[in-house]
Amino acid sequence: MARIKIVVPDEFVFSTELPLYIQHINYGQHLDNAALLMLVAEARVRFFRHFGWSELDVDGVGIVVADAAVQYRSEAFYGDTLRLSLATADFNDYGCDLVWLAVETSSGREVARGKQGIVFFDYSARCKARVPDVFRARTAGA
Repeated sequence: MARIKIVVPDEFVFSTELPLYIQHINYGQHLDNAALLMLVAEARVRFFRHFGWSELDVDGVGIVVADAAVQYRSEAFYGDTLRLSLATADFNDYGCDLVWLAVETSSGREVARGKQGIVFFDYSARCKARVPDVFRARTAGA
């Protein structure tokens, strides 16, 4: 089976720190894969807020997550703090990838990397929308 390989950029346009709570931990006593995606969702919301937008309003249109990929690199545990860093990549007319990197803050150890394909969406018309120029200008090319 071919493995997923995700290349992360040298620079990110946004970072945030999130502590791991007991509800993020599974029976193996490490970060649960579903919980990691919830943490990435929180980081994504903070990413949009950092630029003054929301996931429902980036210059009049919202986003939907079209796909997601994760590559695990090491375990994370209850009490750890993760720094999630995000950048945009691979723009097309209607969306791009949000590439992210999760690093445990005290050791600098990479925990996971991934990307989510986002598509801009006009929620009132229920159809895809073009990437707003302001989004591309403010987030592309760290």
